[in-house]
Amino acid sequence: MKRFVVSLMVFLVLSFGVGMAVSGPDFIDWGVAVGLFAIAVAGESFRFWLSRSRAKKQDSSGV
Repeated sequence: MKRFVVSLMVFLVLSFGVGMAVSGPDFIDWGVAVGLFAIAVAGESFRFWLSRSRAKKQDSSGV
């Protein structure tokens, strides 16, 4: 769970930085920043779910 939170924090900072970099004269391009962060959340959530389901499958196979 700790890796999940740390990964999301890193992606939050990166998406904020990219949003600031592509914004031009505005402070931040919120569409880009939120979109990148949403993709990161979806990917990390899928990875977290996949690892938990594999761990559950390994645990239930033991007799």
